Amino acid sequence: MSGQTPPIGVFDSGMGGLSVLAELRRALPNEKFMYLADTAHVPYGERSEAQVRSLTAACLDWLRDQGCRGAVVACNTASAFSLDFLRRRYGPAFPIVGLVPALKPAVAATRSKVVAVLATPVTLRGEKLAEVIAQFAAPAGVKVLKLSHPELVPLIEAGQADSPRVRDILREVLMPAQRAGADQLVLGCTHFPFLAGAIRSEFGDAFALLDSGAAVARRTQHVLGREDVPSSREEVNYFVTGDPAQAAPVMATLLGEAVQVEQAHIGASDEQAFQQVAQ
Repeated sequence: MSGQTPPIGVFDSGMGGLSVLAELRRALPNEKFMYLADTAHVPYGERSEAQVRSLTAACLDWLRDQGCRGAVVACNTASAFSLDFLRRRYGPAFPIVGLVPALKPAVAATRSKVVAVLATPVTLRGEKLAEVIAQFAAPAGVKVLKLSHPELVPLIEAGQADSPRVRDILREVLMPAQRAGADQLVLGCTHFPFLAGAIRSEFGDAFALLDSGAAVARRTQHVLGREDVPSSREEVNYFVTGDPAQAAPVMATLLGEAVQVEQAHIGASDEQAFQQVAQ
């Protein structure tokens, strides 16, 4: 990594965090970023809470050890169960920015009083979403529909975000929400902004699509932005825990630019955390 400014770490279970990275790059154009995808263990959406915490901590340990000055947990599933744990683990010396599904603006914008959240099962049962529903949706009399499908994340990871199978799944999952009157669709997984084109093709303007990327970028700018960062060319280094040759073309397709991807070799201390999910 060239230069003296420590990078900002960006972590996701896979490729979904690239949608957040795009917002970060727009908000912080002179920063250096280190993106780490845990492709060896994706998807996180149906893992246990303990497994999600262990995997997330192992990856954030690696980013910290690479010299990052803080990290964005660009994964709704990891944020749902790990944020408080991670902040206790690292303290103020290594700030953590996480995600909350964009339900608050959906509640403010809905005219039908029905909104839908498309997310992984772990995110849907997480405390963060429950808190937002209790704080904003319930007092406003807004009904929240929780939607999920186990194939969506793996299909996006395989570079098939607009495939016929994805279109079939979207019709299966979203048509009941449309019939129920939902006019706002919260994309509660960082993979799902990559479905926007397919959703628009199938449903037109039936739903307003909302995600957390821009809000997280603003929060990161506040927490990790530095006034003394010299004006320079943005730099991003990409790492995966799985096979870089397999990940690179998918990343390039999602980002719309060629990328060089390296493998993250998890150290001995981190490997113990990884082993907890292998049982």
